[in-house]
Amino acid sequence: MPKGDGKLIAQNKKARHDYSVEETFEAGLVLQGTEIKAIRGGRVNLKDSFARIHNGEIFVHNMHISPYEQGNRYNHEPLRTRKLLLHRQQINKLIGESKEAGYSIVPLKLYIKNGVAKLLIGLARGKKKYDKREDLKRKEANRSIQRELAQRQKGM
Repeated sequence: MPKGDGKLIAQNKKARHDYSVEETFEAGLVLQGTEIKAIRGGRVNLKDSFARIHNGEIFVHNMHISPYEQGNRYNHEPLRTRKLLLHRQQINKLIGESKEAGYSIVPLKLYIKNGVAKLLIGLARGKKKYDKREDLKRKEANRSIQRELAQRQKGM
């Protein structure tokens, strides 16, 4: 997490597998009262979420925030589109970069920092199938090296 520490609520692990993230931005979220209560309870899923630019503003789509149990009739729509809060300079940079072919804006992590919900979004380029295979091979090689080193240290 950039800048300071926060309580991690949800993480999009699939994003790092499907995309190579080139740059990250910390964005605030425009939320309703029952949404922040559900987020604090950890009832969020970022799995299929993505961000889009519309009229010079950035919105996150398909971020599932489960309804708050005590919310009754004031509850929110779980999959509603939510506005992201960024500085104009950051939005302009994302607009310029995302227009290039192959770039997407992907939510990576949702966390609470200083009592405020923050979403870490990444400017990412989609990986090809062979890139994913290379990453898996590299991870497996690193694991086997670490295992071998650990066994040698036990033997000494």
